[in-house]
Amino acid sequence: MRTISAELLLHAYAQGIFPMAEKASSPDLYWVDPEWRGIIPLDNFHLPRKLAKKIIQKPFDVKIDTGFIKVIEGCAASVTAQGREETWINDQIIALYAQLFAEGHVHTVECWQEEQLVGGLYGVAIGGVFCGESMFHIVSDASKVALAYLVARLKIGGYRLLDTQFMTSHLSQFGAVEITREAYKKKLAAALDVKTDFYGLAIDSEPETILQVLTQTS
Repeated sequence: MRTISAELLLHAYAQGIFPMAEKASSPDLYWVDPEWRGIIPLDNFHLPRKLAKKIIQKPFDVKIDTGFIKVIEGCAASVTAQGREETWINDQIIALYAQLFAEGHVHTVECWQEEQLVGGLYGVAIGGVFCGESMFHIVSDASKVALAYLVARLKIGGYRLLDTQFMTSHLSQFGAVEITREAYKKKLAAALDVKTDFYGLAIDSEPETILQVLTQTS
C-alpha cells in the first residue's frame, strides 16, 4: 500500500475501515473491515466491583491528551490482546495518528504515577463515534482505569458509539459485545453527524463523579 494521508484515514474511519501493519518493521499498511465488530454499548458498560474500588482509591493521576507519543509507544511495546507476537503499530501508524492528534481527531486517556506514564489508551473521535485503537499498562489496572474514565467522558460528551474493533475476553468483562459488519455500519452512519464534546467532563473530576456517570443509564 502507498503511504496514506491523515485525511484519507479519517474518511476510512467514516466508512468503518481502519489500517494496521503486519509488524513494526513493515513499511506498508493494509485496510481492515472486520466481518464481526467489537463495541462497548455506552449505556451498558459493566463496571467490575474491583475496578470501582480501585477508582475510589485514586491510585493514578488521570490526564487527557498530554502525552500522545508516549501512549502510542507504550501501546506498541505491549503485547496485543489478540496474542500477536509483534505489534501492528509501525512508524507510519505513529506518524499518521500523531498528525490526527495535532488536528484534534485523536485523543488519549493517560494514567500517571508521579512523573511516569503507567498506562493509557488512544483512539479516533469522529462525530459521535470513538474508535478505540489500543491500550497498555505497566502498572496493574492502569489501562482498565483509563477505559472507565474514557467511557465516562464519552457518556458526558454525548457520544453514541464506542468501537473496540475486535472482541476479546478482556473487553467482555466491561460489557463489550460483537455485532455484524452491517449492524456496525448502521450504528456508525447514525452517529457520524452527532455533535459531541470530548472535554465536557471536567478533567479534575473526582472518582465519585466518574462512578456516578458510569452507573447512570439513559
